[in-house]
Parts: sequence; C-alpha cells; structure tokens
Amino acid sequence: MFWKTFRWSFAITAVALVLAFLYGGWPALLLCIILGVLEVSLSFDNAVLNATILRKMSPFWQNIFLTIGILIAVFGMRLVFPVLIVSIAASINPIEAFQLALQKGDPHEPGSYAYIFASVHPIVAAFGGMFLLLLFLNFIFEKRTITWLSWIEKPLARIGSIPLIAPATAVVGLILAALPLSGDLRFEVIIAGLIGLLVFFVVHGLGEAFKKYGERKASHAKGVAVGKAGFFLFLYLEVLDATLSFDGAIGAFAITPDPIIIALGLGLIGAIFVRSLTVYMVRQRTLETLVYLEHGAHWAIGALAVLLLTSITIHINEFITGGIGLAFILTALFASFRYKKQQAS
Repeated sequence: MFWKTFRWSFAITAVALVLAFLYGGWPALLLCIILGVLEVSLSFDNAVLNATILRKMSPFWQNIFLTIGILIAVFGMRLVFPVLIVSIAASINPIEAFQLALQKGDPHEPGSYAYIFASVHPIVAAFGGMFLLLLFLNFIFEKRTITWLSWIEKPLARIGSIPLIAPATAVVGLILAALPLSGDLRFEVIIAGLIGLLVFFVVHGLGEAFKKYGERKASHAKGVAVGKAGFFLFLYLEVLDATLSFDGAIGAFAITPDPIIIALGLGLIGAIFVRSLTVYMVRQRTLETLVYLEHGAHWAIGALAVLLLTSITIHINEFITGGIGLAFILTALFASFRYKKQQAS
C-alpha cells in the first residue's frame, strides 16, 4: 500500500531534482530539497485536514485530487500566486512580474521581486491569518463527542453557543495585530483581514453546501461521493488546500525568491508528497483509528493563524511555524495511539 500510494511522489521528486540541477546546479538542487522538506513539515496538518474530506470521495475522485489537483497546487499557489501578488503590489502586468522574478535580484534591493513580495507580507499575512483563524475557531467552538484537550476544548465549546463569537474573536485578534502599525499600512492590513474574513464566509458557505450535497449523494453510492457529488467535494478540497498553502508560499521567500525553484521544491516535491500522504491516510483509515489527529490539525492551524497575524509586525522564522504545527500533530498522534490502546484493553 505504501509503495502503491507514494511511487509517483518518489518518481516526480527525482524528476524535480534533475530539473533543479539543470536549472541552477548544486545550489538549486539543495534549495529544492530544503523547500520540499519545508513544505511537508508545514503542510502535515493540511494533509490530515484534507483526509477528513477525501475519505468521503470515491477512489476515482481521490486519484483526480492526486493528479489534476496537483496542477492547481504547483502552478496556482506556488507559482501564479506569488507572481500575482508582486504584479498587483508593483502595478505591473504578470508577465513583467515573472520576468522580474527570473532576474534573481537582491532581496534587500528596492524594486526586486523578493523585496516587493516581502513588502506586502503584512497584507497577505492579515488575509491568510484571518481565514485560517476562523477555520480554527469554527472547529473549536463546536461541541464534539470526542475531545482531545478537554480542559480547554469543552469550555470553548460552551462559549461557542454565543452568537457570532467566532468572527468577533477573529476581529479582536486582527485589531490587536494591527495596533503597532500606523498610517496607511494599518488601514491596508485591517482591510485585508476583513476581506479574509469575508472570503472565509463565502468559501465556507459554498464549501458546506458542496459538502452536504456530496454527503447526501454519497449515501446512495456505498458511502462515497461519486459524479457531481465527488466533483463538488473536489472543489471544496481544492479551495481549502489552496488556503492552507499560504504559509508554504510565504515561507519559501525566506529561502529563495526564485519562482522556478519554489515551483519545483514546494510544488513538485512538497505538494505531491502531501497529497500522497493524504490519500494514504484515507486508504489506511487512519482518521478512524487515530481519533485525535483532526483535533491536532486544527490546533496546528490555529497556531499558524496566530503566528501569521503576529508576523505582521514581528519576523517569525518559518521553521518555527512548521515546528509548532508538527509538534501539535505528533502530540495528537501519540495521544491517539494511547486512546486506541485504552479502548482495546
């Protein structure tokens, strides 16, 4: 099962490393490896969360996610997204932004691709941080039969009965994050955060509609979504996956601004391994036996959201971000094994 699921990941990784070497020699090869490891470590929570949805889809749609979906992951969030950000920030067309990226200018030089991207980081972080914070709050404010960190999850679930508590909490967090700023930047950060909040409600609302439709149709197809139902769940999954890729796309610029290396390392290596890991967990029914993994993934996302909002004013190393997320996942994994052992005895 392991080799069957991951064989394409290893094959594509080999191709990506060869392309990186041909593109920029040993330095490019090393950067490609580092970015691949960074993406997997940052996106482990992404894989767990995706698996909760993917397990409701038929094997056909699982394979679509693993194949066609990778094009969106590689060329959408890892290549097109950064170029569009620079294009908008510098008021130039995307082709000029891409050409600027290929010049590999000094990241500390005004007007360079990396410098422009770094300059808009507070705005991107506010948007992404608010989206992910609401994703976490919606989970943690909901009553659940099984709780992991019961000492805090149960009280928060009771608080969740207060109307609009999740968006109110998120807005307070946004205001606190923007307070140290001044002038136009503070205004732009607040607007970006509010747009992130609005986009969450739109995407979440559509996603829930897609998901409910898919789950309803799945009940007539041996418990899995097929046809239109599978397609709707696929759309929901792609939107969620793209949003959770913010940290990797942003963090990559701390290592290299080169869009080709980012696409090879984060996309062809990191993203494909994350997808394979997602499919593996689904086919091994991991989430059914390791009951706290979903909780750990959401706590990791909550931590990422807080770190993104904090990074608006304070630089945070991306490896710290990935390490905290991975720590939540590993702790939840250990707790799940212990729970499983207790249930068996």
